[in-house]
Amino acid sequence: MKEKKETKQGRRYVQRLMTLVCVTVLGVSAFQLVSILLDYRENGQVMSDIQLIYEDQQVSMTESSDNREAFDSLLAINDDIVGWITMDGTKIDYPILQAEDNDYYLDRNYLHDQTRAGSIFMDYRNDITGTDQNTILYGHRMRDGSMFGQLDEFLDQDFVSEHNRFYYDTLYDSYEVEIFSAYITTTDFYYIETEFSDLDEYDSFLNELKAKSDIHTGVEVTKHDHIITLSTCDYRLNRDTGRLVVHGKIVNS
Repeated sequence: MKEKKETKQGRRYVQRLMTLVCVTVLGVSAFQLVSILLDYRENGQVMSDIQLIYEDQQVSMTESSDNREAFDSLLAINDDIVGWITMDGTKIDYPILQAEDNDYYLDRNYLHDQTRAGSIFMDYRNDITGTDQNTILYGHRMRDGSMFGQLDEFLDQDFVSEHNRFYYDTLYDSYEVEIFSAYITTTDFYYIETEFSDLDEYDSFLNELKAKSDIHTGVEVTKHDHIITLSTCDYRLNRDTGRLVVHGKIVNS
């Protein structure tokens, strides 16, 4: 009888311990979920604030003799702001930041506040004056569709047929960008090259980008063109090194 009693007590102890563990795990998971949702909400509000400022700028740009002076209000917030990207059919309508490295804005917004979403930012090696052959923009692929969370839409032929260009505004000029390539790859493929020894090497690079594409847009790209590369994470090929990439040819708006 004593052994049976001890056995029952042992089982009750194990059951209580398992219940405590489950409750603890549930509590931690709930806390993390709430934290993520609050972060998404806060990031959405922060982005809404600067989008309103940018929209006001567009009005002033039509009234100003110097179109670029409309960026003054953005630069007053953060002088790391070098441009703006807008992609119709998506949530992508954000300022572009540039720091002295490619780490700073991975987890900071334009107010320098820590956030999971980070910012859309330009490769530190690029020259914002627009002289580079390949300008690279990075952004996180957020689950709520923010930042570059909807970049995968451009892997769909039907979608890209309806939205085959996007808008790129900088401190120096405004451009339209015609999409010519989109694909999934890994960092083993060095699509973020910014310097080329000559036009032939650049032409070879462009041919590689076109050959890898999962879409067809009919956009012609030559070695005399400048391009924009949009890069975000993708877990289908590799959780650590997988990337989703979109390339577009820069044209005057």
